[in-house]
Amino acid sequence: MDSPEPDTRAYTRRVVDDELDALFGSLAAVSIEGAKAVGKTATALQRARTVYRLDDDDQRSLIEADRTRLLEGERPILIDEWQRLPAAWDIVRREVDKPRTPAGSFLLTGSAAAASDANIHSGAARIVSIQMRPLTLAERGVETPSVSLADLLRGVQPAIVGETSVKLADYVDEILASGFPGLRGLAGRALRAQLDGYIDRIVEREFPQLGITVRSPTALRRWLAAYAAASSTTASYETIRDAATGGQGEKPSKMTVGPYRDVLERLWVVDPVPAWAPTRNHLRRLSSPPKHQLVDPALAARLLGVGTGALLQTEKAPVEPAVPRDGTLLGALFESLVTNDVRVYGQAAEARVGHLRTASGEHEVDLVVERDDGRIIAIEVKLTATVDDKDLRHLKWLKRRLGDDVLDMVVITTGSYAYRRPDGIAVVPAALLGA
Repeated sequence: MDSPEPDTRAYTRRVVDDELDALFGSLAAVSIEGAKAVGKTATALQRARTVYRLDDDDQRSLIEADRTRLLEGERPILIDEWQRLPAAWDIVRREVDKPRTPAGSFLLTGSAAAASDANIHSGAARIVSIQMRPLTLAERGVETPSVSLADLLRGVQPAIVGETSVKLADYVDEILASGFPGLRGLAGRALRAQLDGYIDRIVEREFPQLGITVRSPTALRRWLAAYAAASSTTASYETIRDAATGGQGEKPSKMTVGPYRDVLERLWVVDPVPAWAPTRNHLRRLSSPPKHQLVDPALAARLLGVGTGALLQTEKAPVEPAVPRDGTLLGALFESLVTNDVRVYGQAAEARVGHLRTASGEHEVDLVVERDDGRIIAIEVKLTATVDDKDLRHLKWLKRRLGDDVLDMVVITTGSYAYRRPDGIAVVPAALLGA
């Protein structure tokens, strides 16, 4: 049992802290889930009085000998990396079942989702889970937002104003700098080494801890690079599997790739955006594949070996795995950066985020943010400082089809000004979008 450790670094409040404030005052147990290094433990430590670190072998051994230890100590009790001892979940669930367990008793953090066949209770109605993602641009301190996604979701078409000095080169810097809090401030070789180490730990440690033997680490890394090349596309998994060979050997089998992909999703390293399934209307012939995203575009850039020069096309880029996409790799990674922010802000507003693509590919909308009543905000992401009518055709098509179910339409850009066009569409620089 640990008391929370003093941290000499100042804690920067996260968007998810507002969610925790809303939940933890009423619920006995909350689980914070997400990929390693997104900052779960640091956030949980702001509330915890007693800490059990289950990724510490000595602490875990003591608790395995007497699991009731997890209930001892001043509350709130933080059980960090609970998936290392899956029985911890059921111990908390049973404690929460007791009628006099007060709100704010337990926090759990987990860097891997339980397997679908895991022998643990779901925790439904006892333990509420919230997902944590990397830092948004606002959380990084890049800019002070002037446009609120929550306001857009209210459907009142708020005034869109604001100005930023953040330019395209700054967005490239943020793509490469990573949204993992522990990597902020690193640059050059030190940052590249940390990102390489993150990937190595996933392949060499996290897979074995989840009971999966990686017979060919090189093949898994090639598949990850191919997935990175597919960022912000709906390329088929067969296309990604084909691209993973790169002429360097036999194509990995489906039986090999399938479990790899499942584990990467359980680790939240692969974080695809689901296809939007409308509930209030009769849109037909929609495509159902997810849009591919890694948890952080910095990982995608590192897996592909690209830096500032390659992304800005001022120097020759390494040869990428052959995954078809519209536009440049920078455009895809800029969409990844924006997608992270929209998902963080959408979750805070209790909204779901998906993407829309017709089966023919004639129309697609990068992000659809859906309220609980089924009404939506439609968002296009454009790697451009200015917007013209051709950039808006998919938004206008969707508005014609859905009418008032479209609460607002937004184009997110690399420009300097936030404003609303005469046709009602909001133009918002990525740095000015906030919760």
